[in-house]
Amino acid sequence: MWLLVGLGNPGDKYAKNRHNIGFMALDAIADESGFPPWRDKFQGALSEGKIAGEKVALLKPQTMMNESGQSVGKASKFYKIPPENILVFHDELDLKNATVRIKKGGGNAGHNGLRSIQDHLGTPDFWRVRIGIDHPGDKNRVSGYVLSDFAKSDQDWVEDLISALAQNVGALIEGKNDDFMTRVAEAIQ
Repeated sequence: MWLLVGLGNPGDKYAKNRHNIGFMALDAIADESGFPPWRDKFQGALSEGKIAGEKVALLKPQTMMNESGQSVGKASKFYKIPPENILVFHDELDLKNATVRIKKGGGNAGHNGLRSIQDHLGTPDFWRVRIGIDHPGDKNRVSGYVLSDFAKSDQDWVEDLISALAQNVGALIEGKNDDFMTRVAEAIQ
């Protein structure tokens, strides 16, 4: 079984923020894969179904971003999902807009959602789908930047990227990370 986690902040106020691109990705995956409606469980919004023939739980923690690990820890413990079967979709300041990278383990680069997950799982050895949102250029502007909505000029690439992630996530479940990266890159050119 797999646990796919989208990081974001709950509530309409944050729905279109750059920091919520993980939620956007999971919503698209749920729609694309025909998952049932979200339900409240593990301090999050949960939906269960199958992708690439594997049982998958989708989770959008409904704590604030900085406490996402509470929800992820509860779900992974309940389902007995090891870290290597957890995929976390999140915003990444260190990547240019519309860039996606897959990474297992490593540091959290100051991302408090990832830090919280590491703390609650007791390990950094889970998969990350790093979704580039660019950097505002000044570290003092980061908080306001990630908590602001995408610009209108970003809408096309955001929609194309989210759609590509949803259509190709099965390759990640099958362990075909290179195929996933290639397909996503081709879809957003």
